[in-house]
Amino acid sequence: MDLAIRAAILLTLLVIVASLGSGLFYLMKDRGDSRRTLNALIVRIVLSVALFLLILLGFFTGVITPNQSPLA
Repeated sequence: MDLAIRAAILLTLLVIVASLGSGLFYLMKDRGDSRRTLNALIVRIVLSVALFLLILLGFFTGVITPNQSPLA
């Protein structure tokens, strides 16, 4: 479970970066004539929400632990 959550978080991050790159490519190529840039944005938003939920899942299951405060 530990490795699965960490791998899913890493994979989601990589797909978000790929979606960002495809959105930039479509923005430059289409010059706003198609909806491909919007679709890339929608995919990126959905993936970002999924990443947030994965991080919460990892936190609540104990896979991800916060760093200790430097004041403690």
